[in-house]
Amino acid sequence: MKLVSLSLETHSWTSRRSKRSVDMLVKTYGSAVQGVTAQTIIIEVTIGGIVSSGKPGYYLVGLPDKAVVEGYQRVEAAVRSIGKRLPRLKIVINMAPADIRKEGSAYDLPIAIGILAATEQIPADKIHQYMLMGELSLDGSLRPVKGVLPMAIKARQEGFKGIILPEQNAREAAIVNNLEVYGVKSMREVVDFFEGRKQLDQVVVDTRAEFQKAVSDYPIDFADVKGQENIKRALEISAAGGHNVILIGPPGAGKTMLARRLPTILPPLNLHEALDTTKIYSVAGKLPAGSSLITQRPFRAPHHTVSDVALVGGGSNPQPGEISLAHHGVLFLDELPEFKRAVLEVLRQPMEERCVTISRARVSVDYPASFMLVASMNPCPCGYYNHPEKDCVCGHGVVKRYLNKISGPLLDRIDLHVEVTPVSYDELTTKQRATETSEDIARRVVIARRIQAKRFEEYDGINCNAQMPSNMVRDVCDISKESLSLLKTAMERLRLSARAYDRILKVARTAADLDGSPEIKTSHVAEAIHYRSLDREGWAG
Repeated sequence: MKLVSLSLETHSWTSRRSKRSVDMLVKTYGSAVQGVTAQTIIIEVTIGGIVSSGKPGYYLVGLPDKAVVEGYQRVEAAVRSIGKRLPRLKIVINMAPADIRKEGSAYDLPIAIGILAATEQIPADKIHQYMLMGELSLDGSLRPVKGVLPMAIKARQEGFKGIILPEQNAREAAIVNNLEVYGVKSMREVVDFFEGRKQLDQVVVDTRAEFQKAVSDYPIDFADVKGQENIKRALEISAAGGHNVILIGPPGAGKTMLARRLPTILPPLNLHEALDTTKIYSVAGKLPAGSSLITQRPFRAPHHTVSDVALVGGGSNPQPGEISLAHHGVLFLDELPEFKRAVLEVLRQPMEERCVTISRARVSVDYPASFMLVASMNPCPCGYYNHPEKDCVCGHGVVKRYLNKISGPLLDRIDLHVEVTPVSYDELTTKQRATETSEDIARRVVIARRIQAKRFEEYDGINCNAQMPSNMVRDVCDISKESLSLLKTAMERLRLSARAYDRILKVARTAADLDGSPEIKTSHVAEAIHYRSLDREGWAG
């Protein structure tokens, strides 16, 4: 009897509609993400006459991809699961603007609600006030989608009253102020809401409280590192000036351990930087479960087998790569010579411009990529070249060939070359913790960054010493005659390359900032010269 009544209901609705000369047009609203921004998509649904073959006709236009087209089967099953029906009539759905590619399964919910409203199975009076996104399961439940934060930002900009999403995405969207955010488990809740039978619970997140909760709560600390005081000093300079750094040392010397602690001494993210980083993780679908905001500086450590697309971003459906996921944080490349040369070469342009552009035939998207590069490597294939206790077994010329796997232009973009030596037995077995914690070091780094912020406040896009162009270095890094003489002597005796000159001045300027000195002293220049190991002629034999 139930099947008969449903059939009769559908037939009576069809009879009523067939008598009308003008079909009802219903518009629902979704969103398409391009890069880290979103654009509103208008989903227009109209129900036409009976198809000549007598079978239902479903026409989806507006440049949808296969995942969107296949959504009809999910929509039909989900609609049936809540006791509604799709009509045996011609259904035309236009996704505008029609020149933008619509990708993914997130359009299931707005399409389903549009069809139900166009067939007058639910009221359409409130639908235009809300943006809808969500993938439907066959039982009508909703699955989470990617890119929710840019969508929510766009919804607020476009003046929507609210946005309705799967409950797993609700907290992510709720960090956007002045926008009602509703997280739902199933399409039944959305239908009941528009029919007035149920009120949805608004998800509210205190963005500033969420941001402050764990902004500096790191599980690791520099206080856990035994010895290696000179390496800690080098990383402090790196953090203070935003300098890229490479750590060279034998296996087990602590290169990876030190690199992983670098984010703990960087200045804390501000709210604007946190939102920028969260948008990238949202688009990539990598936001941790239950999180609404990235509050700590990212640390990305891709394996040396990573492809150039995975590192920089791209694909047929462009996605952000590791360098964008490291935005406002650290990109760590362990065992740098083991990476494919072609992969390393694609880093050069993003390191200079701090963004990457992915171009395809129909679309070009920009992803931010302002990151600090930290690399590590063994000094040779066996790992014991220049080791104080063990002998290197590599043949003549092997060390130089190993180093030559890294191109000169890439090394030119790395300011500090730091040799890491093994920790002595006495330092390793001491029970006393280091006297300085990450918080102590970070305090000095923040003060140095403030000095640089004031120095570069009139220059757009320059925030720290490492970002200075060559023509600015001579003006900002003015040194005394004694320091200039020391630098000249070092370049002649150590046979430093010409590219080392600007790098030494930038690092010396940062060392002076850490000491609170307005002038670059001879000691600062000497320390900067010490951090140019790979530029020394004859270093690799």
